[in-house]
Amino acid sequence: MRDPFLVPPAFLTNAVQPISDAFGLKTLPLHAHQIVLAFCFYQFINVFVSPALSTRAFPNIYPRLPKRTRVNWNVHFVSTIQSSLITLLALWVIYADQERKHMDWRARVWGYTGAIGMVQGLAAGYFLWDVMMSTLHVDVLGWGSLAHAISALTVSSLGFRPFLNYYGLNFILYELSTPFLNIHWFLDKINMTGSSTQLYNGILLLITFGLCRLVWGVYQTLHMYRDLCSALQTPDTVGILAYDIIFSVCGRGPEPTAEILQLSDGRTVPVWLALAYLSSNTMLVTLNFYWFGKMIEAVSKRFRGPNQKAKHKTTEANGGVEVAKRK
Repeated sequence: MRDPFLVPPAFLTNAVQPISDAFGLKTLPLHAHQIVLAFCFYQFINVFVSPALSTRAFPNIYPRLPKRTRVNWNVHFVSTIQSSLITLLALWVIYADQERKHMDWRARVWGYTGAIGMVQGLAAGYFLWDVMMSTLHVDVLGWGSLAHAISALTVSSLGFRPFLNYYGLNFILYELSTPFLNIHWFLDKINMTGSSTQLYNGILLLITFGLCRLVWGVYQTLHMYRDLCSALQTPDTVGILAYDIIFSVCGRGPEPTAEILQLSDGRTVPVWLALAYLSSNTMLVTLNFYWFGKMIEAVSKRFRGPNQKAKHKTTEANGGVEVAKRK
């Protein structure tokens, strides 16, 4: 399926070509304009749209927030817009891209279609923006946010080799739970903690997070492990096949832009690249289970009744007394 987005301008393609050549990111020039546009789009929302809409919707709350909280608010606002848009695009490509539906393990590892590249480029643009914001406001967002942004940008950028584009699109569906997570955060800031709205949103958050990040995430990660093992055990056998995949899915012959996608030199999976993806996905899946437990704990705390809270405090106090007696 071809990229339905705008054709990349020649000046930008030429500008990123040295980066493409240096790091082997063969499809980067085809989607550099989408990275730039996404970056500018999210910065525009951060600087103009979020403050304007938030002030209009919450005139007695947003303008009175400390500067640090307003930075965090705007970041959550942008995150909500981005996660909604990118998941809708990913779902559309998964449904409409017929070439993607018929990929075998070789194509799932090395294959590329223009539509997948479009989603990848737009996601990379957001991650680039996220790196900028996390760097400028590390005192507000924290070092963990910066580390997550850098790792996300790195993994998405390596996909321009191309590499594991098929699974990159599947993992984007993690973001289906992000709007509910951000809404939960916003409800705390607008004094709706413990409300029925937060309860219903919390239930949706736990459902989407559990299904998308735990069930779907583990399922896709195991399939990715299997395909990577097949690639590592079958070296130097995919050059001509990858070349055929590229031009069949693009629906065009060897044009100047298509030459960037030629993989006829024989493609193997470097061990460092396989380990990077395996370790990052394993770590993320593990963190997802940890975060899921924390979410259940956070949601339950907000809706624990007065009697339960008193009982919980009494239990903790009694526990402290018992410890003191033993000492």
